[in-house]
Amino acid sequence: MASGPGRTVGTAVVVRSERLTPHMVRIVLGGDGLSGFGAGEYTDHYVKLLFAPEGVEYAEPWDLEQIRATHPRTEWPRQRAYTVRAWDPATQELTIDFVVHGDEGLAGPWAARAVPGEAVHFLGPGGAYAPAPAAGWHLLAGDESALPAIAASLERVPRGARVHAFVEVDGPADEQSIATPDGVTPVWLHRGGRPVGEALLEAITSLDFPSTDVQAFVHGEAGVVKELRRHLRADRGIARERMSISGYWRLGETDESWRAIKRDWNAQVEAEQESLSPA
Repeated sequence: MASGPGRTVGTAVVVRSERLTPHMVRIVLGGDGLSGFGAGEYTDHYVKLLFAPEGVEYAEPWDLEQIRATHPRTEWPRQRAYTVRAWDPATQELTIDFVVHGDEGLAGPWAARAVPGEAVHFLGPGGAYAPAPAAGWHLLAGDESALPAIAASLERVPRGARVHAFVEVDGPADEQSIATPDGVTPVWLHRGGRPVGEALLEAITSLDFPSTDVQAFVHGEAGVVKELRRHLRADRGIARERMSISGYWRLGETDESWRAIKRDWNAQVEAEQESLSPA
């Protein structure tokens, strides 16, 4: 059963950081505030990081209800959802990978300049997907935003599982070393100057599907995900319950504006495409 992130604010501290590729930074968080952190069931576990607007401070520990009762909406914390790349309960270390494009966005620039000892507030974890051992085969597909969850899923699939994984990134320098227990690696699709998602769409629509007994995890830019959802349901006949699929972000929308409309947008797209799906 899927789990949401809850409303209790946790606090962790930056332990170390690492530049994995030109567009991805890894932050490892630790501290006593992670005691009892419950990740592990899903490979798409996520936390919602909370950032106070510049110049705004809240009493510790953060209490969202109190903050919203005592501050105008413009001073509420801004939320950014990020996949749990790894959780080590023995060391109580939480690893999160951030896509970074210079000063663009909020969490990416923060991750690029984060220093050890810096406090981080969060909600979570939530989650819903993990590779099912009984699936005939697994389809994993997405862009950089989905890479941490795809990587965690590849590492979790059972030995002997049949896997087709596709990750679209800017170029060769953005590839990472990831493999299943049997050594299956993703197909890296280099975007170059092409529109976001074009290479991913071509790869999935031209793939020779082994069967419809597939568990699919497809996430990334919302417009691309919309096309892939239509293709999987209408053209390939994949049952809705066999898919974890939604837009992590959307071209032309800020994180705040996309988060505000995401639930309704996904519901509308699903309703439209269900009418086109085979009976």
